[in-house]
Amino acid sequence: MAFTEELDRNGLRLREFSVSVGERPVPGVLWERNDAKPDAPLVCFGHGASGDRYQAPIPYLARTLVADHGCRALAIDGPVHGRRKVGDGARGAFFPEWEREGTVADMTADWTAALDFVQSQPDVGSGPVGYWGLSMGTIYGAPFIAEDTRFVVAVLGLMGITGPDHYVPVIEAAAKGITIPVLFLTQLEDELFGRPECIELFDALGSAHKRFHASPGLHSEVPFEELAASIEFLVEGLSGGLEGKPTAFTVSDRTT
Repeated sequence: MAFTEELDRNGLRLREFSVSVGERPVPGVLWERNDAKPDAPLVCFGHGASGDRYQAPIPYLARTLVADHGCRALAIDGPVHGRRKVGDGARGAFFPEWEREGTVADMTADWTAALDFVQSQPDVGSGPVGYWGLSMGTIYGAPFIAEDTRFVVAVLGLMGITGPDHYVPVIEAAAKGITIPVLFLTQLEDELFGRPECIELFDALGSAHKRFHASPGLHSEVPFEELAASIEFLVEGLSGGLEGKPTAFTVSDRTT
């Protein structure tokens, strides 16, 4: 386990690495500023099916959080994607993998190994951790953040309580186990995951502080303003600003 590459791009460092979980290689990348401080907040990014660790909008979100907010950003290739590509490395490869009963446990182990490795570096440390992942990023991300106590805030979405028979109880249990603040994004004309399924997943979240943002459009048409909302939510959550914050105003809060 070691960083295999360092690149300077626009004042940011991209540090490629690969960790091993058994015989499985797990490729990843860490974005950080050249002047990054130990224990700075870190955001993990889970990509969607047919993408990889650099799938849009991950680079934009990562660079913004790193350059403008002093965070670090971490992304890894999901199973059968990126440097772990199988077949077409797209939905045609993902759906058979999703059917495999061990897929969630394996991906959770992969994420844990990557995050452990990065945080073990003295220059990185163990600051607060957030998560951003839609679609496949939620399919695997929700069980991961439900199990790992390091997370303090998450952005999830483009997913519902659905999937192979073995997976449905997994996502139901994961949703109930997520108690950190969550921003949930959905597309009203999503051709892959319907509104009722997405609302069911949002309702199942155990978070006391959760928000549901719905936008017109198909699965892949998340509007730019929701990316800005994601950044704002993550930054506020990583700073502890969402803890104890009221989720609604009441009549008694009115000043006029």
